[in-house]
Amino acid sequence: MKILLIYPEYENTFWNLKRVFKVLGKKAAYPPLGLLTIAAMLPENWDKKLVDMNCQALKEEHILWADYVFISAIVGQKQSTVDVINKIKYYGKTVIAGGSLFTTGYEEFAYTDTLVLGEAEEIMPLLVHDIENNSLKKIYSAEKFPPINKAPIPLWNLVNLSYYNSVCIQLSRGCPYNCEFCDVVQLNGRDPRIKSAQQIIAELDSVYSLGWNAGVFFVDDNFIGNKAALKKNILPAIIKWQKERKYPFILSTQVSINLSDDINLMQLMTDAGFATVFIGIETPDADGLEECGKYHNINRNLLESVKKIQNMGFEVNAGFILGFDSDKENVFQNQIDFIQKSGIVAAMVGLLNVSPKSRLHDRLKKAGRLIENKNIPELSELNFIPKMEAGTLINGYENVLTTIYSPRCYFARVKTFLREYKPRKIRQPKVRFYHIRGLLSSLWFLGIKEKGRHYYWSLIIWSLFRCPGLLPYAIGLPLGLLHFKTLAWAKQYNSYYRAG
Repeated sequence: MKILLIYPEYENTFWNLKRVFKVLGKKAAYPPLGLLTIAAMLPENWDKKLVDMNCQALKEEHILWADYVFISAIVGQKQSTVDVINKIKYYGKTVIAGGSLFTTGYEEFAYTDTLVLGEAEEIMPLLVHDIENNSLKKIYSAEKFPPINKAPIPLWNLVNLSYYNSVCIQLSRGCPYNCEFCDVVQLNGRDPRIKSAQQIIAELDSVYSLGWNAGVFFVDDNFIGNKAALKKNILPAIIKWQKERKYPFILSTQVSINLSDDINLMQLMTDAGFATVFIGIETPDADGLEECGKYHNINRNLLESVKKIQNMGFEVNAGFILGFDSDKENVFQNQIDFIQKSGIVAAMVGLLNVSPKSRLHDRLKKAGRLIENKNIPELSELNFIPKMEAGTLINGYENVLTTIYSPRCYFARVKTFLREYKPRKIRQPKVRFYHIRGLLSSLWFLGIKEKGRHYYWSLIIWSLFRCPGLLPYAIGLPLGLLHFKTLAWAKQYNSYYRAG
């Protein structure tokens, strides 16, 4: 049996830093962990090929080779996914599709041969049996959340790891919180299911044995969802593994803001080699947080929480949302002020989006506020009718992006971050070729070629005198501006186009 696994191309979003990866000699952020894990669930004697369209072109010869085509995707790959499915069907091949894009919106993909909805661990044996017997069903659906310890080690040999900026590993699935706009609880449950320390060490070994010596991203919905297990087993095992190998991996993950309340946990994480965390802050407005059910962000000084985490040796990236019912017109400036004061360099601001599997979807559907017709120009960037006038919301959102990703604000934020950042010196940094490429690209693009270069040189000089040990960050962090400003420019163009 010949199986072709396809990972569609990402749209231009905050997560798709193509221009930055290009100057570093990389092609994408992460390999497709889901497909690599699915591939490991297929019989060993089946032939398998994987095409990550973010790294290589999907060719006719790939499609003609295959007996069956597996596709996995998230919502940020929707247009590419539609194009790929149509192309596969043109060649008369059977498409088997899974992933959150299909689980949350399978009705839009009714023309797909077979849909796998939910987690695959307990579905795959039946799916394999039906493929072998040429008796595929239209839909395979998980009846319950499977134990995550059934997940095998991904088949890393199906991809060229050198294409990627970081590899990824999953420790747990599920989140103890149930934010109204989020679909994680519906997709993965509220009780985090966690792998054993032995499983995680085996997965780290599998990547290390291939010669990987760079970033590892733990893709968990909320890495600290089960703090007790982390402290007792998982982190001590990772610390021991990293120390024995002189810290080959720089780790990153996603956490909730209450990480700042647990100094012991933060210290264990930095001892394990965690250097970057992504946090869903959403809004500094308490009414907005209460509205969306993000209660763990309420009754705390969010700014101080961020600084505590930075002080413990983490770079904090964060997500922000505009479009809550409680948002007033001052929300835009409040977001800008908070982001600038926090020193969160990669601040990912987005318009509220209603996921089909979220509690927000149920509420707005009952209120008749979901948008089905995307041909209404003033609502083209939304899938719901906001309380705030739509034009005011979209223009305010665009102003936030163009402000925070202007050179003046971006470099000021880097400086604010460096004032707070106190990295743990747990390993001797090894200089690699892509570091040299990053240095030369930073100097060329941001120090010579791009507008706003005087802000860049001001940051470099300031860093040399105030925090010379952090100079690599002063040089490296500005590279993100090459990507983020393109999002701001796109918003400016769209605004001009609508006005015209």
